[in-house]
Amino acid sequence: MKLDILAFAVHPDDAELSCAGTLITEKKNGKKTGIVDLTQGELGTRGTAEIRKQEAAAAAKILGVDIRENLQLADGFFANDKAHQLKVIAAIRKYRPEIILCNAPEDRHPDHGRSAELVNDAAFLSGLRKIETFDNNVAQEAWRPKYVFNFIQDRYLQPDFVVDVTEAFEQKLESIKAYGSQFYNPALNEPQTYISTPDFLDSVIYRAKMFGKMIGVKYAEGYISKKMLGINSFDVLIRQDT
Repeated sequence: MKLDILAFAVHPDDAELSCAGTLITEKKNGKKTGIVDLTQGELGTRGTAEIRKQEAAAAAKILGVDIRENLQLADGFFANDKAHQLKVIAAIRKYRPEIILCNAPEDRHPDHGRSAELVNDAAFLSGLRKIETFDNNVAQEAWRPKYVFNFIQDRYLQPDFVVDVTEAFEQKLESIKAYGSQFYNPALNEPQTYISTPDFLDSVIYRAKMFGKMIGVKYAEGYISKKMLGINSFDVLIRQDT
């Protein structure tokens, strides 16, 4: 299946927290969307890899994505090397996305920045036809997405652009709450973590409101682009009150 937009997220729930509103919005616009989780999040303090697999599947249904798969790289210990790049390249060539969304270039969790470098490098290398990859023993054709955008996570990073996700925001929150093992849940007898406090989801909402205020809408998600962005009409710009 060829996708228009493919999000690579190092941990299950990263996409929901950071770019779910964009995926929902683009799906409603008729685009084909998907998520590839790099790891199972097996080092997380709360829950298990199996529980997070079930939660990711539930969240995928809420998001309405066309595909979701997990590359099962080692949580915390994957590297930006040839072996891991080839796995990501194979996924890119399998789904042939026009746009890739991936983790923040630097963040509180070291996996985030490392995975951003891995996906960015793999996206470039995926376009080189002399690199061989296979899907079910069938050689894959080279493919390079037009854009790779980094979503913004825990740390504030200045976005290059923001996407209005106002109409999708309640659905985004529902997808986050599908991860009952990870976020605030007083019914669970699990250690409290940075993201399981009652106030954590408030910070996600406040960030979306802050980005939304930048463009005169209620909620938005921010992205960073290494590539210069261009437009062919001022009509694509969102009107703001001056």
